[in-house]
Amino acid sequence: MVKYLHSMIRVTDPDATVAFFKLIGLEEVRRFDVEAGRFTLIFLAAPGQAGIAEVELTYNWPPEDGSAPEAYDGGRNFGHLAYRVENIYETCQRLMDAGHIIHRPPRDGHMAFVKSPDGISVELLQEGHLEPAEPWVSMENIGNW
Repeated sequence: MVKYLHSMIRVTDPDATVAFFKLIGLEEVRRFDVEAGRFTLIFLAAPGQAGIAEVELTYNWPPEDGSAPEAYDGGRNFGHLAYRVENIYETCQRLMDAGHIIHRPPRDGHMAFVKSPDGISVELLQEGHLEPAEPWVSMENIGNW
């Protein structure tokens, strides 16, 4: 028997990352501070998906000696996380209003890509069908995703 549990991404600012995923509709379901290992684990899930399909955010605390904290790049190497949303236009607008870039706008009313504060690509897929609509149809891609 195999059961999917979660995917893990490392983050540099847990509060910013939790706020980002809340804009998509995920909720924090549990959190563990591991003082001995100097890290925090935060688990997020869509409503009703706790214990079924989760994202684990791993925050490695800055070194006690005051040296620079770990930095992460290459989020594109991870690939992406994907979430089905009730209204892709409203979700993208919430993200934009909060200062996030929609790297691949939902021109087709079906798919968009945005990045988390740590550069992790997140694919948004529309539940059902929405007709293409402005301003999304005319928006260009920004960067990569």
